[in-house]
This record gives sequence, C-alpha cells and structure tokens, in this order.
Amino acid sequence: MAELAPVHAGHWPWITFAVNFAGCFLLGYLITRLQERLPITSYQRPLLGTGLCGALTTFSTFQLELLRLLDRGDLLLALAYCATSLAAGFAAVTLGTALVRRATISWR
Repeated sequence: MAELAPVHAGHWPWITFAVNFAGCFLLGYLITRLQERLPITSYQRPLLGTGLCGALTTFSTFQLELLRLLDRGDLLLALAYCATSLAAGFAAVTLGTALVRRATISWR
C-alpha cells in the first residue's frame, strides 16, 4: 500500500492511518467476540489478536513516519498525526467492541 500511495514530505500518511484504524477496529471486534460470545480457547485470541491484527496494523510504520515528520521539522503535523492516530485507534477499538455487544444484546 505504501508503494501505491507514497507519503510525500509535509503530507498526512493516509494509508498507514487507515490501515491502523481498520486493524484497531478488527482487534476490538474479534477480541470482544472471542471473549464474550464464543467458547474460550487458548489459541484463538493470540492467533487473531496478536497474529492477524498485529500483522495487519503498521505501528512500526506509524513510528517511522512520525520520526520522519519530526526530522523534516513538521512539528504540528507530527503532533496532529500522533494524537489523531491514537484517538482514532481507541475509537476504532471501542466501535468494534460496541458492535459485538450490540449484536449480543439484540440476540437475547
């Protein structure tokens, strides 16, 4: 994805932002579903949470892009990118969790 839409100096890294948001949403959805709706096994959560979502999200790329922004002197963009990424990640996890819990409530 980064090769298809490279980040140019002084621009928001949209691809990394979107992939991390999707990964956080998936993490919230999967872990809540596995914890609250399905029988607990010792392999599903690490496989899907750490494995799938860990491989999907690009937090190392997020850190690298953040450092590049800082190295270029784009302090305000770097701060905005960091704060927005963290807030969006938490919101995505919350949204995924709420989606599972809403489905749980409607089935009862």
